Amino acid sequence: MSYTTFSPLLTDLYQLTMAYGYWRLNMHEQEASFHLLFRKNPFKGNYALSCGLATVVDFLSHWRFQEDDLAYLATLKNADHSPLFSPEFLSYLKKLDFSCDIDAISEGTVVFPHTPLLRIQGPLLQCQLLESPLLNLMNFQTLVATKASRVCRAAGQDTVIEFGMRRAQGPDGALSASRAAYIGGCVATSNALAGKLFDIPVRGTHAHSWVSAFPNETAAFSAYASVMPHNCTLLVDTYNTIQGVKNAIEVGRKLREEGADLLGIRLDSGDMASLSIRARALLDEAGFNNTLILASNSLDEYVITDLKEKGAAISSWGVGTNLATAYDQPALDGVYKLSALRSIDGKWEYKIKLSEQEIKISNPGRHQVRRFFIGEQYAMDMIYDLDLGIAEIPEGKLLDGDASKTKRLDDYDAFVDLLQPVFRRGKLVKENESIHTIRHTAIAEVALFHQAHDNAAYPVCLERNLYELKHQLMKKLK
Repeated sequence: MSYTTFSPLLTDLYQLTMAYGYWRLNMHEQEASFHLLFRKNPFKGNYALSCGLATVVDFLSHWRFQEDDLAYLATLKNADHSPLFSPEFLSYLKKLDFSCDIDAISEGTVVFPHTPLLRIQGPLLQCQLLESPLLNLMNFQTLVATKASRVCRAAGQDTVIEFGMRRAQGPDGALSASRAAYIGGCVATSNALAGKLFDIPVRGTHAHSWVSAFPNETAAFSAYASVMPHNCTLLVDTYNTIQGVKNAIEVGRKLREEGADLLGIRLDSGDMASLSIRARALLDEAGFNNTLILASNSLDEYVITDLKEKGAAISSWGVGTNLATAYDQPALDGVYKLSALRSIDGKWEYKIKLSEQEIKISNPGRHQVRRFFIGEQYAMDMIYDLDLGIAEIPEGKLLDGDASKTKRLDDYDAFVDLLQPVFRRGKLVKENESIHTIRHTAIAEVALFHQAHDNAAYPVCLERNLYELKHQLMKKLK
């Protein structure tokens, strides 16, 4: 289901001006290959979770210039006030249908720097127009899914709920964050629209304003319990947290008399460790052993880890701003690079971008990512060219900035190629998995990764033939 207005105009203007240039120069139908990838692991970690593919599929399934899109483009002017785009070009766009091949790594897969999340192959003009929207759709969701997995790992067996809508970057940012956070491991969201659109469980308590709207805290708790007897979690820190816990217990006793129960209390300020320990003691002493203690208030994986080390008696975590905005790293450095063009004689010409910064030098060719397994654990990812292939014994140069390091697998048990067909000539050939299946995969992938690698760097390398090709091109172009 689409949750935003998708249009080919969801792109940067320079993509359109380049497309116009390709069309004017009769290069627009030349077959090209691009890759979408990121250069560094987010949050100073050692992995990321691929996320956003379903949104990409939705976008591309509706990708077509409409009359109002073209009418808008017709209003754009050059510096001399002449039309930026010719009427003939706009007529071409009117008839344009998406016809690219897209191969992608499945959502919920643990991924690493330099490995393509998407391979886009098709007419140069179309591939170019897709750069900005595909980066927009993949970067943020991959970032938030990764953050969510880190937060959930810190929480251990406790549940994590995404509470970030009010601080998110606009409606789309909130919806994208809710979807990605659920895939990353959160059990629910506070965002009701995300619940409707994506079939994510929704949770919520009440705000301080509810308590303030009544003569006193007990009256507020009693009123809430009367209208939500089977969904009663009480926010206890409006005035005095410990007294709030005691008042919640009194209301909980009345709930039990009516055949209901106090599901939980929420702490939103103060010394969370100390207050949760005292609250747990009060609840247990009163017989509310199953009443949960939910914590909110500027939480992230570091705060949760610290509170757990202090013995906090918290069983559920509401994580908002730091998750939905990826506060400590609000952008993934995703890039989209041309890697090959097919010449008139049908041969692929390899393309590379050079830079003084080694990390920004692109990889030529049409890539596949092969993941090798030893037992059930994945041992190495290798980026290889579809035409050059892989030698019998996998060997390549590690992509860690040290060209002297070589990774070689003399023995392995299995492998899988991660990039799988999603579109062929513009037609969808792989349906999206359910969000619940993706989430299950993501949680299992992260657990499997940490069992073998924990906080160590994971080896990703260029296959030997591709590495040699890259350096031949670098030498030639320099």
